[in-house]
Amino acid sequence: MPKQNRVIPRLYPILDAGSFANANVMLAVAQGLVVAGCTLLQYRNKSGNARLMLEQARELKRVLRGQRQDRHFSQNQGEVGHPHSGEIDVSVRLIMNDRADLCLAAEFDGVHVGQDDLSAEAVRGIIGPDRWLGVSTHNPEQLREADLTSADYLAIGPVFATTSKEKPDPVLGLEGVRRARDLTRKPLVAIGGITRANAVSVIEAGADSVAVISDLIEAPRKSAEEFLSILG
Repeated sequence: MPKQNRVIPRLYPILDAGSFANANVMLAVAQGLVVAGCTLLQYRNKSGNARLMLEQARELKRVLRGQRQDRHFSQNQGEVGHPHSGEIDVSVRLIMNDRADLCLAAEFDGVHVGQDDLSAEAVRGIIGPDRWLGVSTHNPEQLREADLTSADYLAIGPVFATTSKEKPDPVLGLEGVRRARDLTRKPLVAIGGITRANAVSVIEAGADSVAVISDLIEAPRKSAEEFLSILG
């Protein structure tokens, strides 16, 4: 069984490789998010190219997990926040989307799986008890089933309309978050169309955390700082 009492931060950024012009831009965005105070990041790449995914995942870990991280961001890497010089200590948990095998190969801290991926228990058998395991759900039935597994946290969505998926599931709205909250005592992560304008309403509906993709891409550090300030 997994360790208990996982603490999910209020803001859960997802780095979707398909949202960036190239890997350097994605890495610069990740740096900006961590400098802003984000402590949990998910790497998602739907290209299906395992070699590329592993290369990007390892580079992401290398950049974010150095014992001392340079806080200066180069403009040609796509950083549009507010550069600072100096060094910081970095502590960030990295989650791999879908691929338990790549999680182990890249030495990530956990895996997040969807309804069409390996089962939660199959993934747990691969990653062991210490790494984090998250499961996406899109309706009460799926959430009830996931609640019975060894998943450390459950995701529910899409809460609002989203453009991050080609074929999104039906929008659940805030009522869907409230219902999900009543069905599980596990940490609940809401996802789908969440922005700085609606994030507080999602937390008030019962989510412990909001997963965000699009509203963190432009000016990532500034955007993340604003999210963290809003969410408290």
